[in-house]
Amino acid sequence: MLADTSTQTTGAIPGGGRTPTVIRLLVLATFVVILNETIMINAIPTLIHDLGITERSAQWVSTAFMLTMAAVIPVTGWFLQRVSTRRAYAIAMLVFLAGTALAAVAPNFAILLVGRVVQAGGTAVMMPLLMTTLMTVVAEQDRGRVMGNVTLAISVAPAMGPVISGLVLDAGKGFEDHIAAWRWLFVLVLPIAGAVTWFGLRKLENVGEPQSGAIDWLSVVLAALGFGSLVYGLSHFETGNWTTPALIVAAGAALIAAFAFRQISLQRTGTPLLDLRVLLAGTYTKALVLMSLAFLAMMGSMILLPLYLQNLRHLTPLQTGLLVMPGGLAMGLLGPTVGKIFDRFGGRVLVIPASIGITVALAGFTFISADMPYWQLLAMHVLLMLSLAAAFTPVFTLGLGALPMHLYSHGSSMLGTLQQVAAAFGTALVVTIMSARSTDLIKEGTAPDAAMLSGMKVAFGVSAVLSIIVIVMAVLLPSRSESPEGHGHGHGGEVPAPDAAEVSDLDAEAIELEAELKPQLTKD
Repeated sequence: MLADTSTQTTGAIPGGGRTPTVIRLLVLATFVVILNETIMINAIPTLIHDLGITERSAQWVSTAFMLTMAAVIPVTGWFLQRVSTRRAYAIAMLVFLAGTALAAVAPNFAILLVGRVVQAGGTAVMMPLLMTTLMTVVAEQDRGRVMGNVTLAISVAPAMGPVISGLVLDAGKGFEDHIAAWRWLFVLVLPIAGAVTWFGLRKLENVGEPQSGAIDWLSVVLAALGFGSLVYGLSHFETGNWTTPALIVAAGAALIAAFAFRQISLQRTGTPLLDLRVLLAGTYTKALVLMSLAFLAMMGSMILLPLYLQNLRHLTPLQTGLLVMPGGLAMGLLGPTVGKIFDRFGGRVLVIPASIGITVALAGFTFISADMPYWQLLAMHVLLMLSLAAAFTPVFTLGLGALPMHLYSHGSSMLGTLQQVAAAFGTALVVTIMSARSTDLIKEGTAPDAAMLSGMKVAFGVSAVLSIIVIVMAVLLPSRSESPEGHGHGHGGEVPAPDAAEVSDLDAEAIELEAELKPQLTKD
């Protein structure tokens, strides 16, 4: 067993202009692990050549990662309430390290996939752990600023994955006589993740007190099969093969419905695996829809742009990575500024212009051509990334801030799960639309390159239309959303704190203690 020697910290740390050390450590670890979700995108051609596999099989290095994330994240809400911060961190990072090491030495594709699944199991815990800890230890007036720094991990890491992999693969070609280029993607991550794990365990302090409670294994099975089937089905839609993926998606949806009914039942009689009362908070639900659609737009563009740049403009993976790198960097650099603006002026001044920027950027991509100047592509991509950065920080903060403290872990778990579903849906949507359109044009006698370009335009157009919903959600979101533990009564449909009869004795004691301390905390 892992020893927990640090002291427990409860309640929000008063605003003091500094990001708590525990958040800095978790952001660093989360960036390292989430980076791996997209780092294999550029390595697919190399895997096909080195391992003698088909393109469909090679796609599984990304699909398996998303599948595992979608299956594991629903369990993290329960898990994070049952173990200490240090133990959750140690388990997540050690599992990630084991998966990375296995993938680095994998003798064949099957072992590589196992390594990716183990990697994803550790990654799935980190983002909910980071978000739950942040909402617990950071005072409400500082959450925007701190969440702006967190944006670097949760938003920039996926965007930077293809960039870093392009650089590593290009540099690794010089060592291919000794080690395959794709293995460097794991070999280089291993010591970095090891150092982050060691440093984190030395400095990390526990936040909150673990609660006791049995796990409902039926819920675990329903969540894993339901969300896993949904992501698998969505990621396998393709032209000419609609029936099988549609049946898998339908089965996944049915299992998720059974999972939801099971959770509602457990909320009355026991401990739910994922507490669905988070959806009673109107602000949280609107934020959930906005975040899912924004993440869909980001992942869709991340799939289409490399296809356009490499297949139609004939750039190398390294050149492709360098072209999209400014957008990822701009996203990360803007994060802290967005947080400060949110703390001072609220969310609407950021989210509404950002949602419009997302739609404008996606609409701009519908005008791509075979000879469009690269600076125009760069400008549209930077606009999209900046708009996403301006939206993510306030939406995360507003959404989770609308929940009572005992639901933070469940809220962040549901948000993480739907991000994976949105990523799979976004990828399936744009690829299916592009393929269907290009196939129809080729049958009519259009040249393959022109047909693919037309398909990409249509796919970007559909994404732009869907992003209009993001604008609607942005208009409906409040500028600020006080949680039930804050100093107001809340607004925007915030879910009230539960009665003592609805929670465990430990929860009830915590609520009573918080009520006693609130006047003093407000005074201070």
